[in-house]
Amino acid sequence: MAEEGRRFRYAVVTTAHTYAGAQWHCREVLRGQLASVHSAARNQQLLNLARTYTHHRKLWIGAVTGRWGGKWGSHWEDASPWNYANWAPTYPHRLFTTCTTLSAHDGLWRSKLCSQLHPFICQY
Repeated sequence: MAEEGRRFRYAVVTTAHTYAGAQWHCREVLRGQLASVHSAARNQQLLNLARTYTHHRKLWIGAVTGRWGGKWGSHWEDASPWNYANWAPTYPHRLFTTCTTLSAHDGLWRSKLCSQLHPFICQY
């Protein structure tokens, strides 16, 4: 589980993967996980990092939105607290389980089908 005070290193992987493929890469190659975001400052840091590698692209981060126990909600895959969100207007979608991208264009989050192919940001 990610700890709020813990310092992570971050890596942008520009090869597009599904959400599950991105999770696997972060875990098996970098011994980490998809990035969780707990503040506007961290979101900006990841946006700046993403922009050094790609523009106007969406990158997977480690959030999933779905229905659990009869309620819709979002959670971080690393089980850290859900204490910050930066959704674009009308997001997240709540029709089916979705995974989350960070836009390298505007820094806003959007929910996408988890089977889509996107680059991603790992924390380790």
